[in-house]
Amino acid sequence: MRIALIHALRHSPPPIEAAFRAMWPEPVLMSLLDTSLSADLAAEGKLTPAMTERFLTLSRYAVGTGADGILFTCSAFGPCIEAVAAEFAPMPVLKPNEAMIEEATAHHTRIGLLSSFPGTLASMPAEFPAHVQLTPMLAEGALAALDAGDVAEHDRLVVEAAKRFGPEVEAIALAQFSLAHCAEAVAQATGKPVFTTPGSAVRKLKAMLGG
Repeated sequence: MRIALIHALRHSPPPIEAAFRAMWPEPVLMSLLDTSLSADLAAEGKLTPAMTERFLTLSRYAVGTGADGILFTCSAFGPCIEAVAAEFAPMPVLKPNEAMIEEATAHHTRIGLLSSFPGTLASMPAEFPAHVQLTPMLAEGALAALDAGDVAEHDRLVVEAAKRFGPEVEAIALAQFSLAHCAEAVAQATGKPVFTTPGSAVRKLKAMLGG
């Protein structure tokens, strides 16, 4: 079994690789990283057909290596990933958040969506069911701190942003793989259930591929 992991942030591989090690160590993992995707999206301010073609190119390479499934870890590129899923159906092609969204919305309808990347808050809300009341929140400055190697400051900014959710929010979804390690701190600071992407994604892939 070979799973292709396609990343747009250099912080994404460690949490998903850790989740596979803990929950499903048998597959061979192959990672593709293109950090210019996030930078170009920030510069463009929107997804473009050229960006979709880049996702298709990366995915064609991954499939050419023998991948049995593809997991994207870049949460701001939903429509690009949908194009990949359409081309390679019925191969499992997962958006980074879809498994987490399924788990979170199974029991909650008022969810806070916490992100450190503005592009995610533009694209990801459309992935939630229409009946869910979503409250987006940006942990401003957190991603820059992580890029600079200041994990403690990143985590502090994430927790401070989570504290700004009001009583209308009954659960918190951490929108990026790079936020997953903050789950326990966010839960302790807010007293709310917290959902993360890596574990949910591994569980769903394992179920889809019969692992």
